[in-house]
Amino acid sequence: MIFRLCVSLLFSLNLAFALAANEGNTTEANRSDPQDVQNLQQHVLSRLVQLQSQADAIDREILEKSVLAKIYSNYSTLKVLQKEYETIQKSINSLKLKKRLTSEDQALLANLMLESETLQGKLELLSEYEKDPFKKFLEPPKIEEVPTVGNPFAIIGAISYREKLISDQEEYLSRYQTLESVIEKLRSKEKIIQEMYALSGKEEKYQKLLREIKEEITTFTSLLDIFKTTQNVYSKKVDEITLSLKQQIAVESKKTVYIGGLILFFLFLLFFVKYIVKRYMSDMDRYYTVNKALNLTFIVFVIFTLLFAYIQNVSYLVTILGFASAGIAIAMKDWFMSVMGWFVIVVGGAIHVGDRVKFVRGNVEYVGDIVDISLLRMTMHEDVTLTTTQINRRAGRIIFIPNNFIFTDMISNYAHAGLKTVWDGIDFVVTFDSNFKKAASISKEIAKKYSKGYTDITRKQLNKLRSQYHMKNTNVEPRIFTLIDTYGMKISVWYLTNSYATLTLRSTISAEIIARLQEEEDINLAFPTQSVYIDKDVPKPQMEAAPKDIV
Repeated sequence: MIFRLCVSLLFSLNLAFALAANEGNTTEANRSDPQDVQNLQQHVLSRLVQLQSQADAIDREILEKSVLAKIYSNYSTLKVLQKEYETIQKSINSLKLKKRLTSEDQALLANLMLESETLQGKLELLSEYEKDPFKKFLEPPKIEEVPTVGNPFAIIGAISYREKLISDQEEYLSRYQTLESVIEKLRSKEKIIQEMYALSGKEEKYQKLLREIKEEITTFTSLLDIFKTTQNVYSKKVDEITLSLKQQIAVESKKTVYIGGLILFFLFLLFFVKYIVKRYMSDMDRYYTVNKALNLTFIVFVIFTLLFAYIQNVSYLVTILGFASAGIAIAMKDWFMSVMGWFVIVVGGAIHVGDRVKFVRGNVEYVGDIVDISLLRMTMHEDVTLTTTQINRRAGRIIFIPNNFIFTDMISNYAHAGLKTVWDGIDFVVTFDSNFKKAASISKEIAKKYSKGYTDITRKQLNKLRSQYHMKNTNVEPRIFTLIDTYGMKISVWYLTNSYATLTLRSTISAEIIARLQEEEDINLAFPTQSVYIDKDVPKPQMEAAPKDIV
C-alpha cells in the first residue's frame, strides 16, 4: 500500500511539472502527441476511481464497526444546519427591517420562514448531539455498590459481581480500541484524499474533503486523549475492587472451610457417641432421651458457632436481645413456657418417652403412651384403657400436649421411675344372707393367682425407690375390702397389674370370680330390688330410686 502511494505521488509530481511546462510553452504543447495526453488522462481518471472506491470501503468499515462515525455525522449535520438556520434568520430579520416589502420580498420572506421552520424541526431531532455528543460513548459502565463478603452465600454473589465488572471493563476497553482503529482508518483515508487532491489538480471538492477529514481526525484524537484518561481511572478502580473482592473471597472461603471442618468433626463425634450409647445402654427409653439431648446439643452448638463466626458485633446482638426479651416473653408467653416445660421434663425426669400417662384437661381425660417429647409439645398415642371404655368411647388417637401444661394441668404417670404396675380394683355385691367371707376369700385367692408375677416385680421396684422417695406403705399383696352397700355387702378386690394392660387382667379375674361364685350355693349376687304393697289400707311407701349400674 505504501509502495503504491509513493509511486502515485511521484507520478503526480511528474504530471504537475509537465503541466507547468505546458503552460509556459503552448505552441510546443500543441505539437505534443494527442494520444499520450489521452492515455495520461485515462490513467488519472482510473486512479481516481480506484482511490474513491478505497475511501468508500473505509467509510463502510467504520460505519459497520463503530457508532462513532454515525455520532460524528449527526454532530456535523447539526453544525451545518445551525449555520444555515443562523443565515436564514439573518435574512428574515433584514427583510423584516424594511419599511416596504415588494411582492418578491414577501414571497422570499415566506420561503425563508418555511425553510426556518423545517430547519428548526431538524434541529430538535438532533438536539441531543448539541452538547457533548460523545458523552455516552466516553462514559464508563456504572459501578454498582460493592458487596461485602461476610458469609459463604455472599461468595457466589461476589464472584458474579467480579465477573460482571471484568466483563464491563473488557467492553469499555473494546470501545477504546475501536476509537483507535477508527482514527487509524481515518488517517488512511486522509492519505487517499491527499493523493486524489494531487491527481485532480487540486480541485476544490477534494480540498473540502481533505479539510473535513482533518477536522474529524482532530476531533477523534482529542476524544481519544479524554478516553485514555477516563479509561485509566476506570481500569484502576475496577482492578482495585476485583483485587479486594478476591482477597475477601479467599478469606471467607478459608473461614468457611475451617467452620465446615469443625462442624463435620462434631458431627462425626455426635454419631460416635450415639453409637457408644446405643451399644452399651440397654434401656431404650433412656437411650431415646439421651439421643434427643445429643441432637439438641449439636444443633445449639452449630447455631452458636455460626452466630459468633458471622455476626460482627456480638455484644450488639446481646444488647438487642436483652431489650427484646421482655417483649418476646409477653408476646410468646405460651411458647416460652413450653420451652421451660420441656426443660423441666427433660431435667426433672417426671415424664419419659414410653411412659403411660393420664392427662386431664378440664373435664376431658386421655390415657396413652408418650411417643415423643419435642421442644414445644409431648405426643401421646391413646390406647384402649378403662378410661376409653367407660368415658371417651374412643381410642387410637394421637394427642398433642403442650409442654407448658405440666405447670397448670394434672398429668398422671403410670410408669414413673421404672414402675410398670398399678393398682386396679374390681367391685361386686353379694346379698346380706350370703357367705360374704367366703366370697372375699375366693376373690383374694383368684387375685393372688393372677397377679403374683406383678406383685414380685413391684416389690423389687419399690425397694429400689426407697432411697429416692419416702415410702411408708409398701405392701404389694392383693387387698380385699368388705363394705356395707344398699343392697348387700360390697366386696372390693385390689391387685397389682401391668400399667399397659389393665383391661386384660381385669377381664380374666372378673370372669374367674363370677364362675367360682356361681358354683357356691351359699353365695348370691345382689341386684336392685323393690317392695310392692297390695293392701289398700296400708299407705304405699315412697320407693327409692335404684342405681342404674352396679360395678
